[in-house]
Amino acid sequence: MTSKAMKPRKSYRIEASMGALSDDEGAHDRHSEIMSMLGTIKESIVPAREISTSLLEEHRRDMQEALRLKVELDSIYEAISRTKREIATLRYAGAQGQEITRVTDELGAIVLGTETATNSILAAAEKIDDLSSNLSSRLSGGDQEIAREILDHVISLFEACNFQDITGQRIRKVVNAMRFVEERVHHMIDIWGGLESFKDVETLDDSKPRGEAALLNGPALASDKGVTSQDAIDALFD
Repeated sequence: MTSKAMKPRKSYRIEASMGALSDDEGAHDRHSEIMSMLGTIKESIVPAREISTSLLEEHRRDMQEALRLKVELDSIYEAISRTKREIATLRYAGAQGQEITRVTDELGAIVLGTETATNSILAAAEKIDDLSSNLSSRLSGGDQEIAREILDHVISLFEACNFQDITGQRIRKVVNAMRFVEERVHHMIDIWGGLESFKDVETLDDSKPRGEAALLNGPALASDKGVTSQDAIDALFD
């Protein structure tokens, strides 16, 4: 049995016009949507490119700043290392690393010694002044003139002894400055962990005296122990 072929449905003019209109409007909407999305993507790409360039430039500046900072830190590290070597050299120079203390004590002994000697000179000059005054009152003529000349020299002696006061003040300033430096050195040593932290620090040079220079210690201080006194030395020549 043969079936009769189905005939296509007849399209009316109004249906064809409405369908075409519907298809055109959908395509237009989709096209507009796609173009809008492409525009949005394009707008987002341009700022991202600008941001990337800005970030790279900022990163480049940070790297340059980091390199400059590294150079500065290297300089600081070298300065600290050099300072530690200087302190180690200063600390371990001399007997038992007490060279600065020894120098300040020596200067203090100079002040005390000159002051004691000056007082002895002034006391003797005052005695000479009294004796010369008594002698001048008992003499006459040329002898009295000689006694007065002695008095004039005694006055010059009094004036010359003012050196001790001025010299003592100057030496005390030096002593105070050296003690200030010594305190700062001790403070820096404590900051770096005490003397133990300087054991492995290389000193700049060996400043210890050698040969005959090592035997020249000078007069002993009152605080020195185990040294021969001046009285014992004088007794050898009696």
